Amino acid sequence: MILDRFRLDDRVAVVTGAGRGLGQGIAVGLAEAGADLVAVDIIELQETRRQIESQGRRCTAVVADLGKESSVQQIIDAALAAFGRIDILVNNAGIIRRAPFLEFSLRDWDEVMDINIRAVFLLSQAAARVMAGAGHGGKIINIASMLSFQGGVRVPSYTASKSAVMGLTKLMANELAPLGIQVNAIAPGYMATDNTAPLRRDAVRSKEILGRIPAGRWGEPADLQGAAVFLASAAADYVQGATLAVDGGWLAR
Repeated sequence: MILDRFRLDDRVAVVTGAGRGLGQGIAVGLAEAGADLVAVDIIELQETRRQIESQGRRCTAVVADLGKESSVQQIIDAALAAFGRIDILVNNAGIIRRAPFLEFSLRDWDEVMDINIRAVFLLSQAAARVMAGAGHGGKIINIASMLSFQGGVRVPSYTASKSAVMGLTKLMANELAPLGIQVNAIAPGYMATDNTAPLRRDAVRSKEILGRIPAGRWGEPADLQGAAVFLASAAADYVQGATLAVDGGWLAR
């Protein structure tokens, strides 16, 4: 049955930035499809764990700072101790800093790049080694952005990091395919999360953004669940190196 190929029963998924927003929505969606979760964030994860366990799935919460290299082994060790395997990795954690290009600080550049691309590289490398060593392959899903395609304004490090995410996704897809590991990305559109709160508070900017979205609304975390489940499942076994825009039509306008 084709629907069975979307099931994630007996799979273990690691989702970063799972304490709220898009990461929480993705983690809960994977749990609904049958996966057990390793939920990672720098904030507490009680609500995420509650929602996952309400689906009858298991959840291990890992509080970790992805800006620190040591967090990578912490996450891998926690996943293997709890479940003995890693089948799916979703690199969702990300931060943003806003300032005009001519005033943008090196600190804001480094902090964003450390979380948004350096941690993605390090955690993907570590998880892929586990998947390859186990011999069962796996799925890696990176969270890109509309600014993987466009330049944006006042967010130089975010734009650079998310452009790098899309490029790294393709590189990883090329190299990891022979190991049975599919690597793809999801590029969310303008979503109602903490990262976009300043834009949504700005009546003029919010109106401009909504005016370009054919769907006529800001996206919600639940809007990413279907894409995440698809890319994490056997239904996407021949999808490799793609970046799937879930944007309400923003890029089509």
